[in-house]
Amino acid sequence: MSVTTNSLGAKVKRYALPIGLVAAMAVTIPFVTCHDRVHAASGTFNGTPLDDNSVSALVSLDNAMEAIASKVTPSVVNVSVTAKVTPDQQDEDDQQGGGGVPPNALPPGWQQFFGFGNGQGMKPQPQIEHGIGSGVIVSPDGYIVTNNHVVQGATEVRVTLNDRRVLPAKVVGTDKLTDLAVIKVNEHNLPAIAWGNSSNLHPGQTVLAFGSPFGYFQFSVTRGIISALNRPNPYSDDARKPGDFIQTDAAINPGNSGGPLVDAHGELIGINTFIITGSGSFAGAGFAIPSQMVRSVADEIIKNGVVHHGYLGISMNDVTPENSSFFNLPDATGAIVSSVTPDSPASQAGLKQGDVLRELNGKKIDNGGQLQVAVSQVSPGTTISLGILRNGKAETLSVKVGEFHGEKQAAGNSGSGAQGNNSGKLGLAVQDLNSDARQQLNVPDSIHGAVVQNVRPGSPAEDAGLSQGDVIVEVNRHPVSDANSFVNAVHAAPEGKDILLLVWSRGGTSYRIVHAPASDGGM
Repeated sequence: MSVTTNSLGAKVKRYALPIGLVAAMAVTIPFVTCHDRVHAASGTFNGTPLDDNSVSALVSLDNAMEAIASKVTPSVVNVSVTAKVTPDQQDEDDQQGGGGVPPNALPPGWQQFFGFGNGQGMKPQPQIEHGIGSGVIVSPDGYIVTNNHVVQGATEVRVTLNDRRVLPAKVVGTDKLTDLAVIKVNEHNLPAIAWGNSSNLHPGQTVLAFGSPFGYFQFSVTRGIISALNRPNPYSDDARKPGDFIQTDAAINPGNSGGPLVDAHGELIGINTFIITGSGSFAGAGFAIPSQMVRSVADEIIKNGVVHHGYLGISMNDVTPENSSFFNLPDATGAIVSSVTPDSPASQAGLKQGDVLRELNGKKIDNGGQLQVAVSQVSPGTTISLGILRNGKAETLSVKVGEFHGEKQAAGNSGSGAQGNNSGKLGLAVQDLNSDARQQLNVPDSIHGAVVQNVRPGSPAEDAGLSQGDVIVEVNRHPVSDANSFVNAVHAAPEGKDILLLVWSRGGTSYRIVHAPASDGGM
């Protein structure tokens, strides 16, 4: 199962930790009690250690790893979050990772490592969770990259630096589609990590993973290799989410989410995000978001507070040796269009089911995941060139990229003291008023706007009487055409001021006042 790696309930089966302790004892005791037999078997042991010349290669490797760890660790932070979690979010966590281990199943003194507070088995208050993840400083003025699932729903974020200072942080913006977020602390001259180029990686390269495994062991480092590249997330809840993950055997555990994966130069090549495991702990397969995607998303969040993803409106299958012959292909690379959404950018450009996508702006497309990532990073409104094979014949199509919406937290932002005014603070999610939603909700053709997808309990939106299925028509007397224009309108609203919404609900329209949330982000 897939486990996001900040889940402190540890998603660990009852037997996982006790077996680990038994194994440790089984390894340690024979060396203590049977030392004579070990000594007799060696025949040559005289108590003198090997000199550096005898193990020069290992010493050099140790020195290199120590140098990398020394360079990177000051840029790594521990992220502590207090969050309000809806039942839907809790259900999603449970589906991803399975049930957590109860406190009484752990040995005495170990409960605190797995998010059970003081070890007495006290349960958190309903809908309030405390989590710990990791992050990495990407600029000297305090911007930090972590995972969206680390800070999702956060009402308070605190960051522990490598020098043990604990600082309050604000959520600058989040991007659910890529599971990335940017937070900020009010400090300067911080040790920022150097960016690496994930497009130059190869399986077998040495990598180091940093973070806070189990939320308790801060500033840990593990070493491994790149096991594979361009991995999809087999447990993704949305096929439109970009994949392209880096797979590594460097140990990643709950609490490592948002921590950096670095190469042999100490450069950031990925952000650790999830593991695939049957026990809830590391089982040899950890996954990181590649730095090329991380940098693009982080830069846009820092600049605009929100990320605008490109959208074509197609479903794809990878070309394989098994299916390539059915499409008259010269080799097993590319992506096959399995469906085209009506009235989408792809449909308007003339893409058809069965077309094989081979190039994007003159660059070769190896698979659907690569195309998905590339298109998601294209600014909406940009025209791109797609090289395709249609029934074995090469053609080139120009496509004006649209904007991905889907269900989205309004303005992609929530949390304490987020920069700017954004509708994440309002406590609602919206989607476009498309033909299906219009028909389902029986919305007249004369009504245009954004449909309320859900409302967070206790939020300003709930206090204003908004509910699922309402259509937001105006924000502060300015018309709303879709979900994105609603986000932009709320961004433009003055900080700390109430917001006037014109809302269509159950056959009629009315104005609603949404009161500005408290400046400290409390609900």
